Amino acid sequence: MKTGISFHESFLDHKTGPGHPETHVRLESILEAISDLPSNSFLWNKSFQEAPLSLISEIHDPNYVRLVAKVCEEKGSGYLDGDTVFSRNSFQAASLAVGAGVALAQDILDGKLKNGMALVRPPGHHAESDHAMGFCLFNNIAITAKYLQSKGIKRILILDWDVHHGNGTQHQFYEDESVYFVSLHQYPFYPGTGSEKERGKGKGFGTTLNLPMARGSEEKDYLDQFSLILKEMELFQPEFVLVSAGFDAHVNDPLAGMNLKTASYARMTNEVKEISRLYAGGKLLSFLEGGYDYQALSESVKVHLETLATA
Repeated sequence: MKTGISFHESFLDHKTGPGHPETHVRLESILEAISDLPSNSFLWNKSFQEAPLSLISEIHDPNYVRLVAKVCEEKGSGYLDGDTVFSRNSFQAASLAVGAGVALAQDILDGKLKNGMALVRPPGHHAESDHAMGFCLFNNIAITAKYLQSKGIKRILILDWDVHHGNGTQHQFYEDESVYFVSLHQYPFYPGTGSEKERGKGKGFGTTLNLPMARGSEEKDYLDQFSLILKEMELFQPEFVLVSAGFDAHVNDPLAGMNLKTASYARMTNEVKEISRLYAGGKLLSFLEGGYDYQALSESVKVHLETLATA
């Protein structure tokens, strides 16, 4: 079976303006870098639909979703929060980003793909239920997790290795024992959440694992954490693995202070692949989150995809 890649031209139409780090050029650089990926290993999906309000509302307040649609149409450009820009086509792009993840998840469930990556903009893991945050409009990975639950998946691992803590995703599943949220992130750092004391609440206590990393952390520091993650997964035994794949812990990234190399993402991908192989029949889906040095981002995404596609 092949590795799926979902992409839509509309993701490039989410315009953030001059000087904004989360720009369409990020995706364009990735597309150029992966243009030579072999068709016998990868299957592109560009025909998915915009997610409907009913699906997005599994995570987000319907009034917030309607607000995003309204301001994009009526105002055409502006800010949803201090650093989250919208343009006329942002609602469509964000709705398609949700649709991209759900379509890939269904293809993996159906056995049409072995795993996949959603190459989406805008990113999602900071988006809260009722407001945009940190360049994110809708929480793509969280909505996909809800979709998987509706399809009978009982235990889901969400692993977030973006350099920034995925506050929005954590908050959605903080009291849900069926979704185990694990985050490796620079700390203290934006958005300020993600201390090791945040372990979940109620029935969800023990299924949130924050692994805050000091500024300057290197590949070995990250890989050392996977022994703890693997031990947790021996108990949890996820049926599906989702990854918030940010690439902004790269040493060349301008927005953070970590020291991962491009090859580090191949090794981290192998670690999470092994978890999915052991417990989830290989069912693994990653979502593009951060990464703001174009060369580092595009090369890291390429090794991530190549590693997903290897036997």
